[in-house]
Amino acid sequence: MNIEQYVDALKRDAGFMSNVTCWRTLPERPARYADFPEQLDRRIQDALAKRGIRRLYTHQRHAIESALAGQDIVVVTPTASGKTMCYNLPVLDSILKDESSRALYLFPTKALSSDQVAELYSLIEEMQVDVKAYTYDGDTPAAARTAVRQAGHVVVTNPDMLHQGILPNHTHWVKLFENLKYIVIDEIHSYRGVFGSNLANLLRRLKRICQFYGSNPVFICCSATIANPRELAETMIERPVELVDDNGAPAGKKHVVFYNPPVINRQLGIRAGSIPETRRIAEKLLKNDIQTIIFAKSRLTVEVMVKYLKDIIRDPLASAGRVRGYRGGYLPTQRREIERSLRNGEITVVAATNALELGIDIGQLQACVLCGYPGTIASTWQQAGRAGRRNGESLMIMVATSSPLDQYIITHPEYFFGQPSERALINPNNLYILLNHMKCAAYELPFEKGECFGNTESTDEILSYLSDQYILREVGGKYHWMAEEFPQAGINLRSASDQNFVIVDITNAQKHRVIGEMDRFTVPMLLHQYAIYMHEGQQYQVEKLDFDDKKAYVRHVDVGYYTDANLSTSLKVLDEFESREEGKLSRARGEVLVSSIVTLFKKIKFDTHENLGWGPVTLPELEMQTAACWWSFPEVKSATYSQEELQTAMIGLANLVRNIAPLHLMCAPHDVSIHYHVKDPYTHCPTLYACDQIPGGIGLSDNLYGLSKEIFAQSLQLLKECPCETGCPSCVGAGAEGGKHLLIQLIQSWLE
Repeated sequence: MNIEQYVDALKRDAGFMSNVTCWRTLPERPARYADFPEQLDRRIQDALAKRGIRRLYTHQRHAIESALAGQDIVVVTPTASGKTMCYNLPVLDSILKDESSRALYLFPTKALSSDQVAELYSLIEEMQVDVKAYTYDGDTPAAARTAVRQAGHVVVTNPDMLHQGILPNHTHWVKLFENLKYIVIDEIHSYRGVFGSNLANLLRRLKRICQFYGSNPVFICCSATIANPRELAETMIERPVELVDDNGAPAGKKHVVFYNPPVINRQLGIRAGSIPETRRIAEKLLKNDIQTIIFAKSRLTVEVMVKYLKDIIRDPLASAGRVRGYRGGYLPTQRREIERSLRNGEITVVAATNALELGIDIGQLQACVLCGYPGTIASTWQQAGRAGRRNGESLMIMVATSSPLDQYIITHPEYFFGQPSERALINPNNLYILLNHMKCAAYELPFEKGECFGNTESTDEILSYLSDQYILREVGGKYHWMAEEFPQAGINLRSASDQNFVIVDITNAQKHRVIGEMDRFTVPMLLHQYAIYMHEGQQYQVEKLDFDDKKAYVRHVDVGYYTDANLSTSLKVLDEFESREEGKLSRARGEVLVSSIVTLFKKIKFDTHENLGWGPVTLPELEMQTAACWWSFPEVKSATYSQEELQTAMIGLANLVRNIAPLHLMCAPHDVSIHYHVKDPYTHCPTLYACDQIPGGIGLSDNLYGLSKEIFAQSLQLLKECPCETGCPSCVGAGAEGGKHLLIQLIQSWLE
């Protein structure tokens, strides 16, 4: 059955359609073409003609012409619209016309780097020219690194390697920096918040080194659909950018279906689980041989889904390989093999986390099933775009979970289709981030007195401060690095733990093998002793977790259940630096300890998902000391309001601050965590905490402390302007419906 027949069959399936809350068909869009720019090297055009590409899409022509003219650009078109050609063609043209020309490609992940090098290399092979494109990252063998530095026309890397490996050793990369014509930044929308602010400062360092070697490269940025692509790109590179967003690529007909699992207990309003319903939908797609991707929000859901679907088609010929998983924690070789099999059509269904959301070429998928709302409109469209990448009809089915946000989205489709994609925000001049990168910049090249670091007005003050701290030394009008340490080592661009644990399979006593890896913060949830760790649908029991050596030892088992752990998080004030009383509102800032501990795990039976029992988890508590600010409301007493009303009000307030704070701080929502207590042990009254999600803090909560009035005034404005009656996810958030009027009343009293 092909996809068109399957869609018709679904529409005739009364059982399926009874749970569909919205079925919207996006019409096909014809391609709009343009000729190749006249100045583009003929060899490139001939190579593309051999592949059947004799004309460009209109946006490709626009982008290539602008890049060839030396204009910085940002290309914003949907998935599978040929953005890769927008930068590969100008880069190849430059190298073919001048053999010394160089280009630097930056991708957020190694997987994307590997994928794009393969695409570029195949075009070079087609032309039969001597253009060398190399990947330079942590996996590059030491023997190959010298060749990349000396002979690489196109160096493909990621921000982490540029930060720690290339810029501090720029004297080994003279050929690259002297002749750098293009810098390509792909998936620029993924650089937001602290990660994006770090990248913007990394680019300041990169441009500074380019200037030192006498080059002034053109920037070509590419992005998925976000609300502010030009603003993000201009903030990132600190230069005017031309926006290319008039998409000329064709698109096949796409069916977008919202599916709400049926109610199975009307008295309690309990719905069927999203996992069994997703499994049922995926099973039909699998049996009809329709190539499908399933997106799930957790690693555990991915693995459970893989096991279910593998069991359906497992036979003596081992055809279970038609179903694969894809997530963080798989070894790089395994991920490359899965990507290759997807492109070749050897895999029918892949279940993945958002690790496959970025633009890796995974072939001609026809259907996409989302197990739960991804959390943002931008991510939903990005995931939906993974199906129907090469024309043809495609299908996207979003299966709602029972969470209030999912239920709101699934029952108010007009909200989803009417809202624009989210904004990507960064703040390169955050003092903590700026200070760290200026240390790195001074290590790489001495600062001249009066020199500006990007558009930073406080460069002189920061240099004087670093000189007073004996980190820099001023000699002859220049600031030189004088500290002993290597400053780049202390900065993690992504603000994530780099302490990964390796997972060792000890089933074969003679031959232990590493099958995966996991970050330190996820380990207590999934790799505690006696946990069932699932990998590509196979079950392994954790025999031992060695925290000191960062290793988990697992043994292959075949049991009828999987495990899930309970995580308990608590917050404790360690020190109060400053506080103010303002009418009915009290605010303070200081240092807090955020603790998380896994207390127990549950055994959950496959198929029925019933609880088979539980067991204790004895692992150390994970603690993070960080900066925070908090607002307490001593006038709001439980004698005046019921406990339920206070709970609803605090949930609503937490949601408002969670959504408004990033706009003022120019950070990503996950850079700040919001906690609330209806009766706080430190203040003894309702209290809302905003914490930096980075050990030691990065100044976000300090800034928020000074913005209290603005935050609450904007919260009140948002509440009043929202057209809903009693509260919705746009204002009070999921879980606080019905609390809108109480919240307006309380915030008005605090602002008086």
